[in-house]
Amino acid sequence: MATMEKHDVRTTLNYWDDPGDGLPPTPIFIGKGKVTNKRPHLPHDFTVTDITGDEDKYQLDTHGFQYCRHKSEEEKFTDEESIKSAYYQECKELLKEITGASHIHIFNHKVRRGPTQWHHLGFNGQNLANRGPVTRTHVDQSYVGAERRLRWEFPDQKQADELITRRYQIINIWRPIETILKDPIAVADANSVPDSDLVGAEMVEDGFKGESWVVRHNPHHRWYFKYRMTPEDVLLIKCFDSDTSVARRALHSAFEDPDYRGEVSRQSIEVRCLVLY
Repeated sequence: MATMEKHDVRTTLNYWDDPGDGLPPTPIFIGKGKVTNKRPHLPHDFTVTDITGDEDKYQLDTHGFQYCRHKSEEEKFTDEESIKSAYYQECKELLKEITGASHIHIFNHKVRRGPTQWHHLGFNGQNLANRGPVTRTHVDQSYVGAERRLRWEFPDQKQADELITRRYQIINIWRPIETILKDPIAVADANSVPDSDLVGAEMVEDGFKGESWVVRHNPHHRWYFKYRMTPEDVLLIKCFDSDTSVARRALHSAFEDPDYRGEVSRQSIEVRCLVLY
């Protein structure tokens, strides 16, 4: 049986450049059609390993991410109401099947069709309309930020107090809208990333004051991706898990594959989910 040729990529990944002043990272502000992100980052060399053919070796609770096959009835992802009704329901059913969770609460989604350097398009109201890939290593919620998000989504204090006594997770469902060549997404093995590499960083979005992780560079981080993901290839990215005995979070970032630098901009959708048990 022939061995599948892997498409490993030698590239750079952008890590937070700690100014060394002891201050927290610069906050990010998202809202009113624009985003401001002035945190300093520096590129570092890595090889991102293609897991094609070995997808089953990587699971949410062992590595913090998981690939699966799933066909959606949605194709273009241009109708917001259809995304929030039909596609959200598909996502809930998929996550329940994979995790065994009793309830999935989806709190937002992001469609990305813009160019790589979309952050620098200017703040004329078109910034978020041209949302593109995030080329900075990060986790969407810190441990503190995950509880903030749960309490924001479930504002009844008694209910929220009860929910956090049980296991809960935040998982992103990431899907290509067209086959991915330019700016694919990489995820890091949670076992290769100690908590000491993560720094809580404030992110304010439409009035919600959350906290994400920015990341200090560590050459021992192990990065992976699936080459040529299609719309039927779904990546589950764990951003938080209250269970401390399993992989709790996976760094992720878009990265440049030099072979496809000249391709059209990537198109993808990610759906952010609170997973309750």
